[in-house]
Amino acid sequence: MIKVLVIHGPNLNLLGKREPEVYGKITMESINKKLKEIAGKKKVTLDIFQSNHEGEIVDKIGKAGNKYSAILINPAAYTHTSVAIRDAISAIDIPTVEVHLSNIYAREDFRHISLISSVAKGQVSGFGADSYFYGLDAAINLVKKSK
Repeated sequence: MIKVLVIHGPNLNLLGKREPEVYGKITMESINKKLKEIAGKKKVTLDIFQSNHEGEIVDKIGKAGNKYSAILINPAAYTHTSVAIRDAISAIDIPTVEVHLSNIYAREDFRHISLISSVAKGQVSGFGADSYFYGLDAAINLVKKSK
């Protein structure tokens, strides 16, 4: 059974209210509902976690161990600042897909650098909520190809 850990980083709990011109009006709950629908159709189990705290995200990744087949992560602002999250992903042997609602390379210069991308199998950005759905498909495909 494929089991995927979905991690939403800081402020993603504010989707729908926060900068709708950048992130759209979709809520994190709506994204989670659609992710669960996709996973159900593909017979994949999801655990979904959101935190505004870097250490909690690091702990969650570190405990992923043999529990998960893949990680789908939107590190949000930590994308550009967290060596700790980068190192946690690097320390585990689980394929990780990085996702972003907005195209981080078309935004402010400081958002153009992802500390996570070098340890992720791939990155999907700029497609709104669809970034999550494409990323989930990619994570599932990575697991299937590795078996």
